[in-house]
Amino acid sequence: MAFLSKSVSRPTDQAKSRPSVRWATLIMAATVGLSAAIVLAWFAGEERITKIFAQLQVLQGQPPMWLEVPMVTAQYLIAPTVVLLLLAYAITRVSPRPQTWSRCIVIGILLTLVTRYLVWRCLSTLNLASPLEGTLSLGLLGMELFGLTTSIIQLLLLLRVRDRRPQADQFEQDVISGSYQPWVDVFIPTYDEPAFILRRTIIGCQAMTYPRKTVYLLDDTRRPEIKALASELGCRYITRSSNHHAKAGNLNHAIEQTQGELIASFDADFVPTRNFLCRTVGFFQQAKVGLVQTPQSFYNADPIARNLGLEGVLTPEEEVFYRQIQPMRDGVGSVVCSGTSFVARRSALEASGGFVTESLSEDYFTSVRLAAQGNDVIYLDEKLSAGLAAEDIAAHATQRLRWARGTLQAFFIDSNPLTIPGLTPMQRLGHLEGLLHWFSSIPRIGFLLMPLAYSFLNVIPIQATARELLYYFVPYYLVQLTVFAWLNERSRSALLSDIYSLVLVFPLAATVVQAMINPFSRGFQVTPKGTSSQRFQFNWKLGWPLVLLFGLTAISLWRNLGLCLMAGWGSDAAYDITSRGLALGWVWSAYNLAMIAVALLILLDVPRPDAHVWFDLRRVIKLTPRTLRPESGSAPPKPVGGPDAVFSAGSMPKTWWGITTAMSEVGVELSLTQQISAAQPLSVGMTVDLEIAEDAIALEGIITAISYKNNDKGEFPHLRVQFGPLAPASYRALVTTLFCRPGQWKRWNSPGELRSIWLLLRVLVWPRWFSSRSPRAVPVAKG
Repeated sequence: MAFLSKSVSRPTDQAKSRPSVRWATLIMAATVGLSAAIVLAWFAGEERITKIFAQLQVLQGQPPMWLEVPMVTAQYLIAPTVVLLLLAYAITRVSPRPQTWSRCIVIGILLTLVTRYLVWRCLSTLNLASPLEGTLSLGLLGMELFGLTTSIIQLLLLLRVRDRRPQADQFEQDVISGSYQPWVDVFIPTYDEPAFILRRTIIGCQAMTYPRKTVYLLDDTRRPEIKALASELGCRYITRSSNHHAKAGNLNHAIEQTQGELIASFDADFVPTRNFLCRTVGFFQQAKVGLVQTPQSFYNADPIARNLGLEGVLTPEEEVFYRQIQPMRDGVGSVVCSGTSFVARRSALEASGGFVTESLSEDYFTSVRLAAQGNDVIYLDEKLSAGLAAEDIAAHATQRLRWARGTLQAFFIDSNPLTIPGLTPMQRLGHLEGLLHWFSSIPRIGFLLMPLAYSFLNVIPIQATARELLYYFVPYYLVQLTVFAWLNERSRSALLSDIYSLVLVFPLAATVVQAMINPFSRGFQVTPKGTSSQRFQFNWKLGWPLVLLFGLTAISLWRNLGLCLMAGWGSDAAYDITSRGLALGWVWSAYNLAMIAVALLILLDVPRPDAHVWFDLRRVIKLTPRTLRPESGSAPPKPVGGPDAVFSAGSMPKTWWGITTAMSEVGVELSLTQQISAAQPLSVGMTVDLEIAEDAIALEGIITAISYKNNDKGEFPHLRVQFGPLAPASYRALVTTLFCRPGQWKRWNSPGELRSIWLLLRVLVWPRWFSSRSPRAVPVAKG
C-alpha cells in the first residue's frame, strides 16, 4: 500500500491458487450481489420496505414475557451482577493462573451471560421505526454478532488449553545425556538485513549448547559482504540465482542443499538462547511430531509502547497471541508456525511438499499442510529466542498488513485450512477463529462511525431503558471485563486491546477488502530492521483517516450533549434520554474520541538515534584507566561531573569497581562503588580497560560522560563508556552474554483495567513529546 515505508516486493506463486479462486470469488460476488439487491429494493420499493419495518417494530415493542425486566428496585436489579462479579473475582484470586476447573467455571458463566444478552439484544432492542433506522440498527446488531461469535469460538477453544513445558523438562534430559541427538541444520534466511544484525544472530545460533548442528546463512541478495561475514564467523553460506517464491523459495532451496534430520529456522534478527535446541529437539522422539513452535520475544519495545512512553509497562502486541491463542490452538491441534524460532522434521517437510509457496504467509500454510498430512504441530510456551520488533509505526503496518493479506489468501489456495483434507472439525474451528480475526477491523470501523448517526442523522440504533441495560448488558460486560486479562494470562487488558486494534483499523480493513477481491496483487514486503531516526515524525499516510474521524467525533459529541440537554428540558426527559439512547450516544462518542486521541499519539514516532538496543543488565565491572598522554601543546580533556572528577596527567592507573546499569554491543553505563578524587583520576576522553567479572570478558573503551545525580548527597559517580574495536572473541562473548542467557526473556503482566485507564489519561495529559527524556537513555530490553 502507498503508505508503507521501505519495502521490497518479491514474486509469489499463483499457479496453484487459480482453481480455488472460483469458489472464493463466487462468495464475494454473492455478497456484493446481495448488497446491490438491497440497495435496489430500497429505491424501488421504499413504501413496502417501510411497512415491513413497521411490522417488525411492533414485534420489537412486544417482546416475550420472560424478557421483561423484573419489577424491583434498582438495588435488587443489580444484585445478580454483584454476586457474579464477586464470584468471578474470587475465582481469579483463588486460581491466579487459569486451571482446568477455574477456566471451565468462568467460561460457563460467560457463555450463559452472552447467550442471555444476545437473546435480549435480538428480540427487544432494535429500532425499526423507519428503513434508515432499521438498516443502521440491524447493521449494528450484525457487527455485534460477528464479534460475539468470534468471542464464543475463543471461549470454547479455551476449554482445551495445553502446556507442554513439563514434557520439555522430561525430553531435555534425553538430549543433554546424549541418548537422543539428531543432526540439526540451523537456517538463517536473510534478504536485506544489515550485517550487524546478522552477526549477532549467527553468533547466537553457534552458541547453542547442542553439539550436532550446522549453521547456514541463506542470503537471498547475494551480497559479497554477507558472504564475507559468514566466512569470518565460520558458518556455511548458501545463496541462489533468483528470489523466486521469496522466503519460502529460499528455505526450500536450502533444504535441497542440506541433509540434517531436523531443521531449525530463525529470522535474521532473532537470536536463540543457548538452550533452545535442548528444550525443543527432544519432542521429535515422538514419531508424529512434525514441527515445534516457540514464542516470539523482542529485545526492543514495539512502536506503540515506545511512542506512548510506556516501554516496559505495555506488553508487546504479540503477547496475546503467544500467551493465549497458541496454547488454546495447541489443545485442538491447530498451532500456527510463526516463521521463526521453530524446529521441523525434514522428512515431514519433504513429504508435504516443503514450505508453501502459494502465499505470503508461507509459515502458516506450511503448518496447515503438515497437520493435514497427519503430523503433530505443537507449541512450547517458553521464551527461547528474541528478535527486533518493528521499529516505527510504518514498519509495524508493513508487517501486520502482510500477515493479514497472507492469511486471507487461505480462501484462494489449496492449503485452505477450512477445506484441505486431513484436518478434524476442531482443528478447522481453531483456524476459523484466526481467519475471522482479520475481518474484525471492518465492524470496528462501524463501531467508530455509529455514534455519528445519533447527531448527524438523528437515528437511535439501540432502544433500551436504563433498567434493561442494568439487567442484561451490565452483568455480561462487567464480568467479561473482570476476567478478560485473567483468561489471556495477563497479556493485555480489554482497554489496551481496543487501542491496539484501533491504530491500524483503516488500513487493515482496506487490506481485507483488497485481499478478498485481488488476493495476489502484492508481493512479499520485507519489514525494515536496524533503522534509526533523529526527530519526531507523524505518519500522515496512516493517520489522516483517524484525524478526520477525530474531528467528526468531536462535533458529534458536542451535538449529542446538546441533544441530551434539550431532552432534559422536556416533560418526558427521563424516558427520552434512557429509552431513545441519547445518553448512550454521547458516552459512546466520548469514549471513541479518547481512544482516537491515543491512537493519534501512537502515530507520532519518537526519535530513535541509536540503532543498538540497551539492556537493563547488572554485572560487576572492573575498570582500569590507562595513562592519558595529551598531544604536545594540548591540555588534557576537562571532566564532566563533580569537583572531584579531575584528570591528572601522568598519574598512575588505579583499579575501580562498579555495577552496570545498562549494556549494549557498543557501550556500557555503570555506577562506580567509590568516589573519584584528585589523586585517583578519571575523566571524559580517558581510555580504560574493562572486565566483566562474571563472564570474564575483557573490553577496551573510552569514557564519554561522568555524572552525579545528587553530588551533595555523596552519591557515587555514574560513567558512560563507549567500546573501542572489539576482538572477535570478546565480541562473541559479549553477544552471548547480552542475548543468549537461558531464561533471560522474562514475561511481565500487562496493566489491569483501572491502571490502563490511568495510564491512558496520563498519556493524553502529558504525551511523550512533552518529556525531555530521551528514548536512547532508557534501557528498553530486559536482561
